[in-house]
Amino acid sequence: MLKAALIGATGAVGQEFAVALNRHPWFELAQIASSQRSAGKKYIDALRDKDSGVLKWHNKEQVPDYIRDMIVSRVEDVDSGEFDLIFTALESDDARTIEPTFARSVPVISTAAAFRYEKDVPILIPGINDNHVELLNIQRKTRGWKGFIAPLPNCTTTGLTITLKPIMKDYGIEDIFMTSMQALSGAGRSPGVIALDIMDNVIPYIPKEEEKVQVETKKILGNLDSESIIPAPIKVSCTCTRVPVLDGHTEVVFVGTKKPVEPEQVKDAMMRFSRDISVQKLPSSPKDYIIVHDDPSRPQPRVDREINEGMTTVVGRLRKDTVFENGIKYVLLSHNERMGSARGAVLLAELLHDKGMI
Repeated sequence: MLKAALIGATGAVGQEFAVALNRHPWFELAQIASSQRSAGKKYIDALRDKDSGVLKWHNKEQVPDYIRDMIVSRVEDVDSGEFDLIFTALESDDARTIEPTFARSVPVISTAAAFRYEKDVPILIPGINDNHVELLNIQRKTRGWKGFIAPLPNCTTTGLTITLKPIMKDYGIEDIFMTSMQALSGAGRSPGVIALDIMDNVIPYIPKEEEKVQVETKKILGNLDSESIIPAPIKVSCTCTRVPVLDGHTEVVFVGTKKPVEPEQVKDAMMRFSRDISVQKLPSSPKDYIIVHDDPSRPQPRVDREINEGMTTVVGRLRKDTVFENGIKYVLLSHNERMGSARGAVLLAELLHDKGMI
């Protein structure tokens, strides 16, 4: 068993990590850390509001037994030399300063955006751009680190890029237009999505989200050269909105392809890609990486988001586009708190262990 620590254990993403690592066959969560306010408390007590006693546990599953009585450490008290890897569930500003202190000596798997756009940092989705893993060795060399920082993409980018990969592989891509309808949980518990804002409403702007998706999609689908990634030569335009759905990001996607393409061909390409995915034998990999529905009423967040524990990207309404000379359009659903967050990070750690990087 590899020993892991978790930084940012009490937040919403940290709680997802606690569930994802429960009884994991490869990784043992041996230490957890959070803010000074939580340090020194049992995990279950750190989750309680000190005034009301309300348990601020946001996951649908119960708090796992293995972590309930684990003592929360200060970040400063985590000795990276005792661990094989570190998971971080931090806000970007904190990640910018905290993650490098650990990466100097141990691999760091991150859900934050802090390092995604740096030249020597790949944005990895297992099964989609596995060859970009080699950039982590370049990162180690250029920074003089024994470890590295390997961040996930933005959760909105995840489902989009997974569905684009088989299209790009078989038919090439020139242009992408996407509109997202993003779940409340993607905003965490931050201001701006309180009940009076979101109920009976759609918020048509999520700060920095569109820029993240546009840059990350091109980087993930790009090509690795000797020292960096050359972004894919495609145009990406998107509009990101917040809707009153608890979990699961829905995205409407229009793709202009280089070669003529029909809906059935895209379905076949996605299904073949899903069957042949490189990570299918890893513990957290879903049985179906992509599911394509013929039912025009699918996907739906309430119905489809928990398929394969939220690790499957669900596609529907595959149609010929009527604007692009060669093009396709479809709707996708991706679970932002599972594949797009902690469980996706655990899957990434599994991939890196399988490749001998951890």
